[in-house]
Amino acid sequence: MEEDTKKWLYYAIPVVVAVGIGAALYYGRSQRQAEQQQVSQPPAVTQPETTPAEEPPVRNPLQETTPPKPLPPLTDSDPSMQESLSSVFGKALDPFLVPKNIIRHTVVTIDNLPRKETAVQMWPVKPIGGELITTAEGEQYTLGADNYARYDRLVKILQGADTAQLVTLYKQYYPLFQEAYVAQGYPDGYFNDRLVEVIDHLLATPEITGPIQLKRPSVNYEFVDPELENRSSGQKLLIRMGSANAAVVKDKLRELRQAIAKEQSAAN
Repeated sequence: MEEDTKKWLYYAIPVVVAVGIGAALYYGRSQRQAEQQQVSQPPAVTQPETTPAEEPPVRNPLQETTPPKPLPPLTDSDPSMQESLSSVFGKALDPFLVPKNIIRHTVVTIDNLPRKETAVQMWPVKPIGGELITTAEGEQYTLGADNYARYDRLVKILQGADTAQLVTLYKQYYPLFQEAYVAQGYPDGYFNDRLVEVIDHLLATPEITGPIQLKRPSVNYEFVDPELENRSSGQKLLIRMGSANAAVVKDKLRELRQAIAKEQSAAN
């Protein structure tokens, strides 16, 4: 940028000098004509002042809680955040937690859940291990009931967590969540609004009671039903974990939403 500015000045200076000389010559020649003709000039048009664009209104203002000690910088927040999470979930979460960039990865994952794809490498928790469990008849695949058990342990940890403690933790660290969200490219965004929006999106996931048919056109499985296949990555995740596990997650999401949202959910 600095080099471009220097180039601009390099070419602009002689242009300005040339214009100045030409204006002086012209002024000397035309001054007498102007005095003789006495041509009146039209009044100058006053341009209306432009008002700055208004920031989008905050729909769900969060009453932040003062932390017991000053928050660390976002880049140094992992040890403090991991310790605080242990106070809510106990040591049961440790095998699943990715203890690096916890707040940033949480913000990125939440923001991406309503989209078609999420970057697994940005998840704050490790992906569920093992292969997708299916039953097959020829080229017809069905999502196996045993597959849902892969999610049981993590869902039970979530179910056993105290929602009030989780909300307190969120409110204490909210300035860092907000900072991470702004850094994602939302200078006027408010993370709590986005979180409430994503919760509502997940609560709108349909409950699938019958067998779920799959196909495998390549390495990955896809839902045979195009209505399911076209759903977001977050809703697909709830569908893949089974209706019983999804119901537990939705109940916890409703509790969380009630504590952080001002607006009433259409899904309630």
